[in-house]
Amino acid sequence: MSQAGQLASPLLRLFAGAICISFSAVWVRLSSVSPTTSGFYRLAIGGAALLLVLLVTKRRFELSQRAWLILAAGTVFFALDIWFFHVSIVIVGPGLSTMLSNFQVFFMMLGGVLFLGQKPRLVQVIAIPLALVGLGMIIGFDWSTLSAEYRWGVIAGLLTALFYAAYMLMMRAARRDAEDPLPVSEVAVVSIGSAILLGASAFVEGESLAIPTLIDALWMVNYGVFSQCLGLLLIASSLRQVTTTQAGIALLLQPTLSFVWDVLFFDRPMTTIEILGALLTLGAIYLGARGRSKQPKPAG
Repeated sequence: MSQAGQLASPLLRLFAGAICISFSAVWVRLSSVSPTTSGFYRLAIGGAALLLVLLVTKRRFELSQRAWLILAAGTVFFALDIWFFHVSIVIVGPGLSTMLSNFQVFFMMLGGVLFLGQKPRLVQVIAIPLALVGLGMIIGFDWSTLSAEYRWGVIAGLLTALFYAAYMLMMRAARRDAEDPLPVSEVAVVSIGSAILLGASAFVEGESLAIPTLIDALWMVNYGVFSQCLGLLLIASSLRQVTTTQAGIALLLQPTLSFVWDVLFFDRPMTTIEILGALLTLGAIYLGARGRSKQPKPAG
């Protein structure tokens, strides 16, 4: 296969996108800026890069009034998702925070049941307690033995998953009648809007948006361009051409690699029980994403 053919491979784009996103928490941990500030630059730089993609590819920036209203709600949810994600990264580390954020699979399933009339499969229902048991093996089953700060980090990670699922439901609704297979316009709007919200949050919190060093600026550029813009576009461009199994494996690749980066770059200690818990949780996330929800039959 030629190099051009390999670059055009949807499977290659899928996994390359997952690898780009797996470094998200690494950029945050490497930088010395606050969680809110790093979230602001991820979205501002990523949004600017997406607008550049729109310009270079000469895509039409056409959104209906309905889409704008839905994206406004999605922007709030995404800003909350990013804020809680960065708080969790700082407290519990890149690996666990990314795994907790992937609990969005189960919140998406709940959203499908409550708002879309979908019926989860048995394997998806079984996956929920398995994921919780795996999480307990990682952080410990006695919640009271954890410090208040660590508990807050875990809760922030789960809130990340909740708000990301809400954002995904909004994106699904906003793109109901979209013709472009790539959600470049929608993600650009949400990125820029969420950056404005996080900038306002930094002002309220008294956080400076100044980047203290050149190396911090490099981490933020990597975060915005590779993890926010390139990673999302690579995955979005491949989803219509890959199987659900391949997409599910890509979903697992993100938290798995984040745990690997946490161990390699930040010397995270891992006991045998924690490793088994991580594997159990990852397997449960895969099952939750793999089992397609059954659509209700239309009446009559």
